[in-house]
Amino acid sequence: MEDKERKRSNSGILKMIYFFSLLFFCMIGYMIYFIGWQAPDLMGSPYNSRMEVFDRRFIRGAILSSDGQVLARTETEGDTEKRVYPYGSLFAHSVGYSTKGKTGLEAAANFYLMESNINPLRQLFRELTDRKSPGDNVVTTLDTGLQKAASDALGERAGAVICMEPSTGKILAMVSYPGFDPNSIREDWEELTDEKNVSGNLVNRATQGLYPPGSTFKTLIALEYFREHPTDWQDFRFQCKGAYVDEEDPKYVVHCYNGEVHGKEDLKSAYANSCNSAFAKLGTELDRERLRGLADSLLFNQDLPIQILSSRSRFKIDGSSGTWTMMQSAIGQGETMMSPLHSLLITSAIANGGVLHEPVLIQEVESADGHSVKSFGSGEERRLLSESEAEELKQFMRAVVSEGTASKLKSKSYEACGKTGSAEYQSRGKSKTDAWFTGFAPMQDPKLAVCVLVEDGETGGRTAAPIAKAVFDYWINR
Repeated sequence: MEDKERKRSNSGILKMIYFFSLLFFCMIGYMIYFIGWQAPDLMGSPYNSRMEVFDRRFIRGAILSSDGQVLARTETEGDTEKRVYPYGSLFAHSVGYSTKGKTGLEAAANFYLMESNINPLRQLFRELTDRKSPGDNVVTTLDTGLQKAASDALGERAGAVICMEPSTGKILAMVSYPGFDPNSIREDWEELTDEKNVSGNLVNRATQGLYPPGSTFKTLIALEYFREHPTDWQDFRFQCKGAYVDEEDPKYVVHCYNGEVHGKEDLKSAYANSCNSAFAKLGTELDRERLRGLADSLLFNQDLPIQILSSRSRFKIDGSSGTWTMMQSAIGQGETMMSPLHSLLITSAIANGGVLHEPVLIQEVESADGHSVKSFGSGEERRLLSESEAEELKQFMRAVVSEGTASKLKSKSYEACGKTGSAEYQSRGKSKTDAWFTGFAPMQDPKLAVCVLVEDGETGGRTAAPIAKAVFDYWINR
């Protein structure tokens, strides 16, 4: 009897030991996870009161370009510290500012900039002599030459240019205009935030701007048609007469741009010609729920994987959507809204055989005395489409340049692929058109993916494609 009681008692003790051991190891595991993955975000938050302690101990580190240029630094004079941005407005939206709050990389890299990993003895000496230690420097993926080339090509037209290396996810350039000078953000704050200022200088159009995607959305429509017709999509034929009239309800009419008549087309030529009529017809034939599922798998209606502030693209088609909604959505009009960053991510996945490397802006963290603290590799991989689908779309996008709407992108030194778009909208009672281009080059070994958006920019082929060409020319021929 006593043995049974003893065994029962020992069993209870063992269970308690196992329970607390499991609890202990779970806590250790969470701490490892927190330190490795969550700490930089939580500790770097400008709302974290502990950052005030860091501010008293460390001088905010510098932000550098991938080619070693200083994009932001802290200058000290006595007890006074001033944040300086040597390139003024050129990197304003990507680098951001650290006065009147924090934006861009100033916010995303806040944790790293406010740490110091200089020699511990040197750091201790500075502590004992009541001097701040220099914070770590953040090396970005941004290239100053490409950034300037993209900015010069866009000029003073409202819009955005964003560039990415498809094989790594590195963001190489990010331009948004109109912008602001982060050196004078405090003095200009009232004017920049005035309700009467409708220019949106503080908005990063590359990541936060949402626009109807126009004909660039035909890439998704073509992809869905591939999937619904895996064995016979090559048999698609359409006779373009300049407009498509719905067979069941003639009041639904979609016109090709300027009423252009494209004649007899297959799917590839309809895509290359950006034929609204052919794609409006496709819109009436596609399965609504499957199209919604495709859009969601291609990052619509969700946060985009980037370290700085961005907007969710919107796609609202579902099983109850009507014919007119489908016709409009198939040509990138209606309620569909998209950011240039999102368009770039889909394009990069196509260029990279269907695999998206999630975008990265931070390449390395290094101490003020020059040793590496932390390196960041390529962005995490995410397969968005199959390799065969990516190859077919690559051929379609090549046809856009070689024989379609992006003929201004032709070059003797490289073969580019892309898609133009011209999205119509109403603004203050006036009809306007945003110009899009998204593409990559060279075709066989993509080194650069580019998305261009020009507000009220006429057409994609006429306005956006030449901007992209200037960017490709610089990067590939440098």
